Amino acid sequence: MGALIEFQEVCKYYQMGDTTVKAADHISFQIQKGEFVAIVGQSGSGKSTCMNIIGCLDVPTAGIYLLDGQGVGQMDKDQLAAIRNRMLGFIFQQYNLLPKLTLQENVEVPLMYAGVPKGERHERSRLALEMVGLGDKLRNKPSQLSGGQQQRASIARALAGDPAVILADEPTGALDSHTGREVLTMLQQLHAAGNTVVLITHDNSIAVQAQRIIRLEDGRVIYDGDATAPEAVVTPGRAGRWKEADA
Repeated sequence: MGALIEFQEVCKYYQMGDTTVKAADHISFQIQKGEFVAIVGQSGSGKSTCMNIIGCLDVPTAGIYLLDGQGVGQMDKDQLAAIRNRMLGFIFQQYNLLPKLTLQENVEVPLMYAGVPKGERHERSRLALEMVGLGDKLRNKPSQLSGGQQQRASIARALAGDPAVILADEPTGALDSHTGREVLTMLQQLHAAGNTVVLITHDNSIAVQAQRIIRLEDGRVIYDGDATAPEAVVTPGRAGRWKEADA
């Protein structure tokens, strides 16, 4: 079996006037089914570019991206949308819940786009909300919930589609530290249950909650390994550069 996610020399270049910006510069890595991986880096490191490519929201300028063995780089927008709906569950920093819909209706939105029949949508959304402790809030609107409850609802929305990959983009960024820890615990529980979780973050204290860290700087991978290894931890260096911490 091949990797669930595979980058082979992936590049993403943008033209800014006369300057070519290398947002991703020959990035290669593999993520296996069932892993919990944090992709971490500061602003401009390339982590958001990687997230967009993994999430089939963008395609590489060069190189190959394989999702469960399928080459994503040559797909058109309709094909990208189809594979997104089928294989990926998204958790966003700002929750992205629709304010006029109930929690259950919010969880059903991606299922509707994926063509799941109405009765099955109802059942899957109810079960997903129960899994995250919101089984008694099915009829509530997002505005009636705390930030932590809204993020749990967005986790339920990601889970309802039974995705191959749960892609969490700064999922604790809008939460206080206590609620953020609860959300991280939930991601760890999802990983323990066999789910593949890819966490995008700029925060080292969050990244080390994963099993493995892929650290980016200037569009390149500078570390890929065990999240508990001393060299996985960095501290801000002079002039905004990052260096290995003294272990």
